[in-house]
Amino acid sequence: MYPEYPPDLNDEQKEYLLFNLKDWSIAHGLAVRPTPTYVPTEQDPSAALATTAPVTLFPSLFPRVCFGQAASVVNAYNELYSAIASDEAWLKDIVEELTEIDDFMANLWKVHMEVKKEGYAHTLNLGLFRSDYMVHVDPSEPKPLVKQVEFNTIASSFGGLSSQVTGMHRYLRSVDAYPESMANIVTESSLPPSTSVPGLARGMAKAHEAYGKSGSGSPTCVLFLVQDMERNVFDQRHVEYALNENHGVRTFRLPFSRVLKDTKVDGERNLIYMPPQTPQKQYEVTVVYLRAGYSPSEYEDQTAWDARLQIERSKAIKCPSVLLQLAGTKKVQQVLATPHSPHLKRFLPDEKQAADVLKTFAPIYPMDKSEAGMGARKLATDPETANRYVMKPQREGGGNNVYRKAIPDTLKNLPESQWPAYILMEMIEPPEQSNVIFRNGELQKGGVICELGMYGACLWRQGQHDGEREVLENFDAGYLLRTKGDSSEEGGVAAGFGAVDSACLVDV
Repeated sequence: MYPEYPPDLNDEQKEYLLFNLKDWSIAHGLAVRPTPTYVPTEQDPSAALATTAPVTLFPSLFPRVCFGQAASVVNAYNELYSAIASDEAWLKDIVEELTEIDDFMANLWKVHMEVKKEGYAHTLNLGLFRSDYMVHVDPSEPKPLVKQVEFNTIASSFGGLSSQVTGMHRYLRSVDAYPESMANIVTESSLPPSTSVPGLARGMAKAHEAYGKSGSGSPTCVLFLVQDMERNVFDQRHVEYALNENHGVRTFRLPFSRVLKDTKVDGERNLIYMPPQTPQKQYEVTVVYLRAGYSPSEYEDQTAWDARLQIERSKAIKCPSVLLQLAGTKKVQQVLATPHSPHLKRFLPDEKQAADVLKTFAPIYPMDKSEAGMGARKLATDPETANRYVMKPQREGGGNNVYRKAIPDTLKNLPESQWPAYILMEMIEPPEQSNVIFRNGELQKGGVICELGMYGACLWRQGQHDGEREVLENFDAGYLLRTKGDSSEEGGVAAGFGAVDSACLVDV
């Protein structure tokens, strides 16, 4: 489907390209903290070093029609998931199927129920979403389509680095780091810039503004809730700096483990942040942006759940709230995408919007004892048919899925009572293409698979009755392209599987 790409480089061309790539990436913060396997901890005990983030040498080819299709449904997906998170009764039926077999889901639901009993202190909700797609080539279709891999409602990462990598590829083109043979493919118009940094920052700024005046009399701030040992810090910093410099919003980074030490909820349920470096100066938190708290491993004991409850019961706008995090589970995706499902039109009454979103769904089935679930179990336990599927748990962050022929053996070793915690999804079949990935100082050349993420921002006010809401802001917020070797099933960059990339749009 694609032209011969990328071209081979001789030693001088390769040296020149890498020289420029390494310098530009560090100068522009296209970077991560190195892994201990790359730079041993004893050589960098204070975590002062940075290295180029895993990137592709060349922008990857991507069908222009598919990029346009993914961009056209961003607002509809924002609408869809804000509606789902606002309909507690519908979500309750979905989540309660999981709470009996998944302790993490059960504990999240418990946090919501505790706050509901007390009454939510704020009606505003912020979603910074990322919908991930792959190009799917179906011989029966006249053109390729994008099919959704998953929808992320929490910690939708790499918006910061995405804006940088498109800039890097544009720069490499401008300094003749690419051979002449690429001139007609990689052009100014074929490299769309990603607006993810200003888009995500704008979403938080709109929520900060909507929060209104401080109720405690203290100055206000936005909190970035982060993991304790965060290697992907620069990705977050780009958004943080844009929020501060372009919108005048004070930001702080708060490790998840310090929530109970450095914050408190006052009598009016304002969330008060007490910076450990200046504890006498307190701030009222308008927005908590969660880049932590999405994985069960982060909740090692009850204090972590107490910390999440403290944030949830406060007046601060949560991005996301517990309900919005639960709306992003694979089970919800499955319920929407199961063939002939009636649920999509419940949340998207606009027929064209619903039809456009439906086109992006790959077939997904439950693994429970329903009629569809029993059919899926038959597919998953047969090695021949399982080869066309991926089995996914209700987890974020990469490295959790089971692919193809590994599915039957995994199910053999998994109690049948646990099977409903998974969904079965038909594999998306992308076109063949090649690229070169630069990771930890080494080049990896070969076949690759690309995954396009479309960011969206949505701010809404919950109505008085379940299912009611008023959408205040709804806009697209840039894109991300992640690329992995075609021998790797997983695509997470932070999990060690993929690289950040940019799209070179081509007509196919």
